[in-house]
Formats: sequence, C-alpha cells, structure tokens
Amino acid sequence: MDITAILRDFAFSKYESSCYLALLTRHPANGSQLSKLSGIARSRIYDVLRSLAKKKVIFEIEKGMYVPLPFEELKKRLRNQFESNIMLLEEQLDAMVEQSNFEYLFTLNGVEEVITKAADIIDSAGQELYLRLFPKTWERLRDHIDRAVQRGVGIRYISMGPMEIVYDIQVFHPDYYQIKGKLGGESIDIISDKTEALAGIFEKGKIDHSPFIWSRNHWFVTTNRDSLRHDFYHYFLDKIYEQGQSLSTRDRQIYTFIKADD
Repeated sequence: MDITAILRDFAFSKYESSCYLALLTRHPANGSQLSKLSGIARSRIYDVLRSLAKKKVIFEIEKGMYVPLPFEELKKRLRNQFESNIMLLEEQLDAMVEQSNFEYLFTLNGVEEVITKAADIIDSAGQELYLRLFPKTWERLRDHIDRAVQRGVGIRYISMGPMEIVYDIQVFHPDYYQIKGKLGGESIDIISDKTEALAGIFEKGKIDHSPFIWSRNHWFVTTNRDSLRHDFYHYFLDKIYEQGQSLSTRDRQIYTFIKADD
C-alpha cells in the first residue's frame, strides 16, 4: 500500500505526505533537496514546508533547513487525535440517533468476510462462546479461540468432524461423517455472550456467494444458541440409543453443565 495514501487518511495532502516522508529519509534538508527527493516542484515545495511547519510536523532548525517530527511522536499524536475524534463522534451520535431496541439481520458473503467477522465476534467475547464448526474452519479460528480461553471465556464446542479433544465442554456431532453431504457444504455457527450470532453454510460450488447471517437480534441469537444446545443432547441420545453405550463420567459432566446453561 502507498504510504502517502495512508497519511492522507489523517488529513495530510498528497504533497505534505510526500514531503514528510522525504524528510524522514534525509534530514536536515532544504527546500531544493526536498524537491528532488519528493518529486514536488520547487514552485510548490516551500508552500508545502510552511503548511507542515504550521502543523508542527516539521521544524526549521536554521534558516531554510528542516527536520521532521520523529515518526514515533507523530504516531502518538495521530493515535490520540483518532481516539479523541472517536469519543466525540460517539457522544454526538448518541445525542442525535434515536435509540431502538430492534436489531437487523445482516447478510455477509464470501469466505474472507465471514471468517473476519467470526474472528471479530470471538475476539469480542467476554463470557461464553457456543461454537459449531468444521475442523478446517476451527483451524483458521483456533488462535482467536485460544485467546478467548486465556481471557476466561467459556467454550461450548460441537465439532463437525474428527479432531482432538481440546475443550472441557466439547462433543462431536453424531453424523459428522456424513453431515457435510446433508448440509450441502460446511456450516459455521458462533454465538457469543447470548448477544451476538453468526450462522450460515458455505454451499458447495458457490462458497463466495453463500449468504451468512450476522445479528444481535435477541430472537435470532436465542434460537441459534438453543440449536447448539440441542446438538449436545443429540450427541447424548445418539450415544445411548443408537450406539447402545453408556455415558462416560465426562459425558455426564457435560450433560449436567449444558442442562443448567439455559
């Protein structure tokens, strides 16, 4: 990415960005030298220098010789300015925008957009995460989930394929060996803190066009959370009635936990 374009996002003009970056690479320097380094015409360079000096981004240390504000100091200034503007924006918008209890359902498309939102939801979780993922998706999100665990977030995980046991509250979907064929693709279900949910299926042959729903709508979140809780019960019932096995001590502990976690 063009560094001058990034600086322009912080209210630097194209010429100001080019001049400051040139001065960073060589200083002290005069207008003639900076004109050559930056590619700015000599007829313009002195106006640019005066503008930067007024912003206190460069300093004239002697007649016609300039040095830049160290980048670390510029970075602190820009960060403080950005955070201050965000706080002001929040205050103004809170005062202007009519509050509503209704939350919309938003549609996301494409692997990168969905995975980015999934990571964002996991990173924002503070108490619990209900997750129903295929192993490949879990691998992509594992670092984010690990950091959530380190923050003390409780993980309730349903694996849609074979993998190691990683979490205390973890089971395998009873039909994981054929569920992908039944669904027509790989699903992602993430519910965070009873307040936010992401759900959808990457349909085979059109993964970049498969719609996923992200929302904080109370009923959408509650319904999807209950869907994952019921999959835990599906695991227990399948083990008892289909496989003819008894629940292990670990299974019973998970059952007790999920039953109480309504």
